[in-house]
Amino acid sequence: MTVQLRVYVPPHPLIKHWLAVARDAATPSVLFRSAITELGRWLTYEAAREWLPTDETTVQTPLEICPATVINPQVPVAVVPILRAGLGLLEGAQTVLPLASIYHLGLVRNEETLEASCYLNKLPEKFDPQTRVLITDPMLATGGSIMKAMSELTERGVDPSLVRIVSVVAAPPALQKLNAAYSGLIVYTATIDETVNDKGFIVPGLGDAGDRIFGT
Repeated sequence: MTVQLRVYVPPHPLIKHWLAVARDAATPSVLFRSAITELGRWLTYEAAREWLPTDETTVQTPLEICPATVINPQVPVAVVPILRAGLGLLEGAQTVLPLASIYHLGLVRNEETLEASCYLNKLPEKFDPQTRVLITDPMLATGGSIMKAMSELTERGVDPSLVRIVSVVAAPPALQKLNAAYSGLIVYTATIDETVNDKGFIVPGLGDAGDRIFGT
């Protein structure tokens, strides 16, 4: 049986609030950055549920010994922000996963063909097969960048079922491509919008996330 892509839109009021702030064209760059950071934090919190490996142990409280559950430190966790906009989600993600390794992947989209090409790749040559990988990419629009990122990761031994993608806005073209290529993959996003226009922007979306994050 084929396991399909799963997409979660957490019904958390803080996620809804910060999405509204990010969507608003009147939001200044400094507040937009804060909104994306907060979305990175809360979406990563949701993504970590039943994803981080745990161990059962005991701890000594001030009164007696009791059972406890802790994160298994032997299983590697990595965060891969897709530059440049993925950096906006990284700060929030790191507050949830402070011990995760960070591997930068720089992708740029050709504005005419909408195809993604790589200009920076700091991924290791090979990942431990148990590695949990969190990809941060605010916009899943045409799917070019996220498909390129997944290709680079799987070529280095990453198991798609151990990958979590954190996005602010997702659109059907990207989700359909991911579903066709990577069964078992899971996406966490603040919302799913209906369309992508002929310039590759999600509508209604929130504009160019990278430009708004960095004030360019």
